[in-house]
Amino acid sequence: NYSIDHLFGDVWQGEELDFQQRSMITCATLVALNREAEQEIHFRAARNLGLEREALEAVIIHVAHYAGWPCGASAFRVLNEVWPEED
Repeated sequence: NYSIDHLFGDVWQGEELDFQQRSMITCATLVALNREAEQEIHFRAARNLGLEREALEAVIIHVAHYAGWPCGASAFRVLNEVWPEED
């Protein structure tokens, strides 16, 4: 409970960043760490927050240069599963 209350209470509710910025940071971190299960949740959340798919694609490409292309490739696979390009 402490983690959830702190993360989604204190951290996500902070005034320094808006929800879209926090969502992009979270997605970038999950791509870099290759956390596919969490990417599914947060890519959907990013979409619900109004982020454009192209912005997430740019985040994945940017992170792939630093974290490695295998991380980027798996993130694109997850993104395509939860947010097909046709949508």
